[in-house]
Amino acid sequence: MTTDDPLAHWRDQIDDIDGQMVALLAKRFKITSEVGRWKAENAVPPVDPDRERRQVERLQTLAAETGLSPDFLERFLRIIIDEVVSHHRAIRDEDFDAPSPL
Repeated sequence: MTTDDPLAHWRDQIDDIDGQMVALLAKRFKITSEVGRWKAENAVPPVDPDRERRQVERLQTLAAETGLSPDFLERFLRIIIDEVVSHHRAIRDEDFDAPSPL
């Protein structure tokens, strides 16, 4: 990268952020897998609609405070939640059909 190339500089920053996002998602899914195993062992349902609703509301507020679109954040979070639920159901050997958007 040359110091005179702002596009290359921005792309390097984006690549770094993308790597951090992947690492954070991997960490999140490792924890949610532990949650899924605990839920299965303790007969707790794999889905908690109240928790999902609270998370969406909390993160939409954070999104708005930081200039992100709350609607985009909700769609992004829905993808993550659906994947987590899929993992939780797989731990229980259950099928999973993604619900309609929140």
